[in-house]
Amino acid sequence: MAEGRVTRGTTGRNRLRRMDRWIAAAHAPALRRARAAPLAVDLGYGAEPWTAVELLTRLRAVRADARVTGVEIAPERVAAALPHERPGLRFVRGGFELPLPGGERPLLIRAANVLRQYAEDEVPGAWALLCARLAPGGLLVEGTCDEVGRRHVWVALGEAGPLTVTFAARLGSLATPSDLAERLPKALIHRNVPGEPVHAFLRDFDRAWAAAAPYGPLGARQRWAHAVRALAADWPLADGPRRWRQGEVTVRWAALAPLRW
Repeated sequence: MAEGRVTRGTTGRNRLRRMDRWIAAAHAPALRRARAAPLAVDLGYGAEPWTAVELLTRLRAVRADARVTGVEIAPERVAAALPHERPGLRFVRGGFELPLPGGERPLLIRAANVLRQYAEDEVPGAWALLCARLAPGGLLVEGTCDEVGRRHVWVALGEAGPLTVTFAARLGSLATPSDLAERLPKALIHRNVPGEPVHAFLRDFDRAWAAAAPYGPLGARQRWAHAVRALAADWPLADGPRRWRQGEVTVRWAALAPLRW
């Protein structure tokens, strides 16, 4: 039995480019160290297979023999994707149990815009199932983005659980950093209320953004980078200026985790 439920299946070309770019940079050492051709899973790729196709292209820029398996719970979506199969890219029906041949464990699982459609109390169980399927040193990336890929927030998890939260945006479309709140993953979106850490983080980010307004004439990237640098005084950031200039910031999960998790 496939574990999970059919989601809306909304998809689009290049929608997950920001998430993929981060994965290719953050997980590159593990991909390169893998002895065999590393396997990635695109879980819940949706009504069309473009996100899985694009993930393969982006991972192969890091590791030429990378493989991707798209997993979907709706049989008609799998049938529609099969004509796109090629060496290194396949599609199977399944859910959180990840029915991979021979019980193979993937080095990467990407679950974008999947758990957003579940209840908050279902998230820990889904995370546990997926993390248990990871290969040693593997990474689960679970989060949400808008329809055209301008705003993303995702959680990165290892075999032992959540590690970091990344906020990413096309900065020209952003009025304030807290605009990203609407794209918080299910684990955090209902916690954006006073008293919760993620609410305090976004409040501080907006204040730092306002204080960095004098850098606005130099461009949104400069303003974002200076705002993030100010945040680093009070929040445990897990990245540096190179990523900030890409319109990203990554924070340790422990600093943003819900108070009653």
